[in-house]
Amino acid sequence: MKKNPRVKFISDEPAASEKTSPFARLPIFIAVGVIFLALLVFAFLSYSDSFTRPQNVRPLSDEQFIEFSRQLDSLYPEKRTNILKELPYPVTKANLDVWAGSAILIDASNGCVLYEKNADQIIPPASIAKLFVMYIVFKDAAEGKISLDDTVTLPEKSWAINMPSDASLMFLGQGHIVTLRELLKGLAVASGNDAALAIADHISGSTKAFVERMNQECEALGLKHTHFVEPSGYDEHNLTTARELASFCCEYIRRFPQSVEEFHSVPSINYPLQKNLPSWQKNRGDTAAIYQKNTNPLLGVMEGCDGIKTGFIYESRYNLALTAKRNGVRFISVTMMGTGVGTKQGNAGRVHDGTEMMEWAFASFADFNPSENLPEFYAVPSLAAKNTNGRFVKLVPAWNNPVTVPHLSADTALEDAKNVKVSVNIPKYIFGGVKMGETYGQIQYRLGDVVLETVPLVADRTYEKSGVFGKMLGALVSWRL
Repeated sequence: MKKNPRVKFISDEPAASEKTSPFARLPIFIAVGVIFLALLVFAFLSYSDSFTRPQNVRPLSDEQFIEFSRQLDSLYPEKRTNILKELPYPVTKANLDVWAGSAILIDASNGCVLYEKNADQIIPPASIAKLFVMYIVFKDAAEGKISLDDTVTLPEKSWAINMPSDASLMFLGQGHIVTLRELLKGLAVASGNDAALAIADHISGSTKAFVERMNQECEALGLKHTHFVEPSGYDEHNLTTARELASFCCEYIRRFPQSVEEFHSVPSINYPLQKNLPSWQKNRGDTAAIYQKNTNPLLGVMEGCDGIKTGFIYESRYNLALTAKRNGVRFISVTMMGTGVGTKQGNAGRVHDGTEMMEWAFASFADFNPSENLPEFYAVPSLAAKNTNGRFVKLVPAWNNPVTVPHLSADTALEDAKNVKVSVNIPKYIFGGVKMGETYGQIQYRLGDVVLETVPLVADRTYEKSGVFGKMLGALVSWRL
């Protein structure tokens, strides 16, 4: 039988052309590989790009910030915890005509000592002791323990009639209605010993307990040679030095700047007014008021002078803690064992010495304030580190005090301060972990060829270093930075 040529039989074996080659799937593998590689590259670029955005840096928690601050205090005590400091650059000692036996002059913004004369001689502070009374009052008021508008019950020992005849007085009397704020003005302006005793009892319940508090505050401030036996300064067994008084005044004004404007710069006081009198004396009106000028002889005389306190007893002679501020720059001077016989000559010596030091200071120095001219921190990428929580570490100045700028070349010290040049040296990145408090850069302040100060830039946190994979990844990221 002949086969039908049109009939085709289906074979069980596929034709050679229909067999699948292993190379036929290769384009699929390549496509998948390309896509995977593209995703990998995209992920890497996205990851590495996060190291170019400083806004990713995370703030420290309160606990971390406290730990960091404590560490810096221990590493740089002279710059951070000491109130008084030496200038960070050498200067020729000033040849000033200061009459007082002991004196010191400082820049109030940073505590740098500009001039001193027998500043460590131990001398009674006299009525400058009242600044310590005011310090305690302001501290308790700031903590909410008292209010300056509290009415104070006057103990009998604080009545003017019961005070020594040669004591400085506010002229408190029996039954007077007086607030703590008024007593502070009596201290600052009239140097009232009676006001000091009244405040002592009001704050601590007794003079003895208050004096213990004064000495505790001195110890907390590191004043090793300052000691009190009573609060008014009348007793010669109260002791201090010009250096420690300047240190205290610097801290006092820094913590309670409102005290200068509201109390120490007040030109005069009238007391008691009708509102202060007891009911049986109200009909006298204001006729009982005694007018007293501020005891500071340079207040209203020297440009910028706005405080701070005088003192006199025979054992210490004429003392003066003085401050003045011009164009944002404040200086503090202390003179003790001032010359002269009688108040007129004593004040003449105070005016001479205060003017001599302050005018020299304003002519010779000004301040450059980093906080007004530089960022608070510098964010630097942290590579090859674990748990970086934002990819960055903050490099912050180990201290950020204003820089005292000497008058070198410009027309004035203020112009020299404006000519200060700042150079900041920081790495592009930190590789392999970060240690809190470690130095990774610096800020340098220059005036012409003179280096005024160099401040380390330190890490504000710790990151542990990564393992091998993290180091490899960090090395790749570093190529992009």
